[in-house]
Amino acid sequence: MLRFLLDRDTWQEVFDSLSKNKLRSILTMVGVWWGILLLIGLLGSARGLENSFNRLFGSFATNSVFVWGQSTGKPFKGFQEGRRVKLSLSDAKKVEENVEGIEFVLPRSQQRKNITRNFLSGSFQTAGDYPLLDELQKKKLIHGRFINQNDIDDRKKVAVISESTYEQLFEKDEEAIGQYIEIDNINFKVVGMFENGNVNMGPSTDVHIPFTTFQQVYNRGDRIGWMMITGKPEFNIKQIEEDAKLLLKNINNIHPQDKRAFGSFNLGKEFAKLTGFLIGMQFLTWFVGIATLIAGVFAIGNILLITVKERTKEIGLRRALGATPFEIKRQIVVEAVFLTLIAGLFGIITGGWILIALDHFFGQGDDAAIVNASVSIAVVLIAMVILVILGTLIGLIPAFKATSVKPIEALREE
Repeated sequence: MLRFLLDRDTWQEVFDSLSKNKLRSILTMVGVWWGILLLIGLLGSARGLENSFNRLFGSFATNSVFVWGQSTGKPFKGFQEGRRVKLSLSDAKKVEENVEGIEFVLPRSQQRKNITRNFLSGSFQTAGDYPLLDELQKKKLIHGRFINQNDIDDRKKVAVISESTYEQLFEKDEEAIGQYIEIDNINFKVVGMFENGNVNMGPSTDVHIPFTTFQQVYNRGDRIGWMMITGKPEFNIKQIEEDAKLLLKNINNIHPQDKRAFGSFNLGKEFAKLTGFLIGMQFLTWFVGIATLIAGVFAIGNILLITVKERTKEIGLRRALGATPFEIKRQIVVEAVFLTLIAGLFGIITGGWILIALDHFFGQGDDAAIVNASVSIAVVLIAMVILVILGTLIGLIPAFKATSVKPIEALREE
């Protein structure tokens, strides 16, 4: 077979056959070209969306749930309906110690505070946080650092501000690190600044100060605003959420069936939906691309059937001169595979150009919707193998048709 493929006469015959009707040959290839173009373009776009999603959430603990207190919806153990539920540090500790599958429990507190600097002022969401927050919700620091354990232990009056906070309180190009801002008339030293637009599930935060400092300065005692619960990868975050809420109800004397007492947002569940969407999109892309390829390859098969009919005399003469049915079939199959491969190569090249254009127009900047839209070499090789298989299978139809005609009848064909 290899010797046949390397034979110059083989390819001369292929080119002669296809060049007899160039327009028909080109139109025949359009279906396969379009199919492979769709496959490469859609798969690359899906990968670009996935890359954008991973860049947005890559440094975020996605297997997480946020829980906060609201007001009770049912009376229980002498307590009236509508009782305000307040979470505490001890609640967070009990959840971490008693609920299976938990990796971290991060308590947080937040209030809107008036912040001034010189003659500039504004109202900003100010949160008391632990250093762990920077691991679970990674901040893109522009300057300085985030809160550390020394700040927590010593209850330091330090602050990490957002870029938008800086723009309202500082002059353009003014150095912020080491400067002081007044939060409710209390001086805090700026030790870091982070970019706007960070993923920040829960209430948006403009200024972070040490959790212990926040609790002391604002007389919060043991109370917290909400807790972020992060589960271990192998555990179901939905089950962790249910177990944590049930434990909190027991601790706070709340009816087990009360659905209003605690609010929550399950990031893990929402993340799973988005991941499922991306997987479904890739599956749909493969389905549409391969279906279009099959349609294009069938068009090649139909055209080759017409070509075989036009070449009936030629085939009859070759049979009369001693060509075996296998040799006739082999020649026609090679023509089918050649057409599909050439159309496929053009489709891959065109699809690559489209992905380059998508990356140029939609893949630039931190807020890019599509990041590095591309397909792997493995995908390209799989597509080529599919083309060869489909081309071979579809070429067998006209090949059997060509050998089904007896030589004497073929030579009589007018």
